[in-house]
Amino acid sequence: MSARDYDLDAYWIPFTSNRAFKESPRMFVAAKDMHYFTDDGRKVLDSSAGLWCVNAGHCRPSIVEAIKRQLETLDYSPAFQMGHPAEFRVATQLVDFAPKGLEHVFFANSGSEAVDSALKIALAYHRSRGEGHRTVLIGRERAYHGVGFGGISVGGMPANRKMYGSILPRVDHLPHTHNLEKNAFCRGQPVWGVHLANELEDRIIALHDASNIAAVIVEPVAGSTGVLVPPKGYLQRLRDICDKYGLLLIFDEIITGFGRTGQTFAADTFGVVPDMITFAKGVTNGTIPLSGVIVRKEIYDTLVNNAPPSVIDLFHGYTYSGHPVAMAAAEATLALYHDEQLFERVRNLAPYFEDAVHTLKDSPNVIDVRNIGLMAAVEMSAGQKPFGARGFDIFLRCFERNLLVRVTGDTIALSPPLIASRSHIDQIVDILSFAIKDANSA
Repeated sequence: MSARDYDLDAYWIPFTSNRAFKESPRMFVAAKDMHYFTDDGRKVLDSSAGLWCVNAGHCRPSIVEAIKRQLETLDYSPAFQMGHPAEFRVATQLVDFAPKGLEHVFFANSGSEAVDSALKIALAYHRSRGEGHRTVLIGRERAYHGVGFGGISVGGMPANRKMYGSILPRVDHLPHTHNLEKNAFCRGQPVWGVHLANELEDRIIALHDASNIAAVIVEPVAGSTGVLVPPKGYLQRLRDICDKYGLLLIFDEIITGFGRTGQTFAADTFGVVPDMITFAKGVTNGTIPLSGVIVRKEIYDTLVNNAPPSVIDLFHGYTYSGHPVAMAAAEATLALYHDEQLFERVRNLAPYFEDAVHTLKDSPNVIDVRNIGLMAAVEMSAGQKPFGARGFDIFLRCFERNLLVRVTGDTIALSPPLIASRSHIDQIVDILSFAIKDANSA
């Protein structure tokens, strides 16, 4: 029976034009290593690591076996007032992976939950230390921090916000750093734009007063709005301002975590240590939902030590926090990253990937190519078409030629699994180049 024979009506697909999809569905039924397999028998090269998450490639046996073993041993353990060994092992491993000083892990299930958890921890920390008036949260334009009420509020994507209004009342936003006139076709970090970090001190702190601000949250590299790479010195400048005024700095590394920029976290790549890191996606190679927050020691100690004995120190958590099966997937995934030296592989492959994607510079309607590590974006001019129409057309043409790409507006984002070879990169760029030219002639 073909997957297309199933009734498609009941399922409401997220972030999708449901009418258009159900008129012409695109269905995956299997996956292995660098490829998906469709219900009509095609083998599709995955250039987006699923959804930025399948970093070690699809259906890796060691991860699959770990999940199976765990299901046969302990399927669920209560998340509150109880524990199981694996969640403590994985937390310790994540601390070992994290920048020095981030020593405690809070588990959630999705990137959205991780972000909302980090924001709540920031508010609780300031209240616990006697500064409960610090309630203003600072995000950034063109940021994506998930779909929770907190993440939407600090996020900066208008389409995600317009349906729901201003969810949290005390939120402000830094300007984004994307400027085509200054930084188009930059390889790696641009030079222009570091001064935009000064908006935090010159405008936002001047407006709200630092004593009212709890935290600043940014993606080190903004992924969902098209791989916006930070200018050199920008993240360090944010760190310096936050230190000066006692603000917490949160790095949302849902996308950039676990090797995407060539290090475990982008914090390591850019040499800036935040107060919290949110993670998800690559931590289990996309197999089982898992996310969390890695927290600086002082934050944890303040909340835990200021609570009276036998009293809950953080009134926050999820039924599936530290789920045994998710822990098994994470433990196997982290071992795979280590054993196959996949982050080092990214560092070695990144220059070839950079050269390859920048060959698209002269393709029709391409107005920017940008990259860092094993992530890149090719931005198109909308021209006379509605915003996003050209990008979606290219997405469809790539899929017709057995390549999965990620489309966001008129930007094609590439983030292949870390196991990609040079031949995979060549195939990705060749098909994308053809699709761009084909769409231009249509």
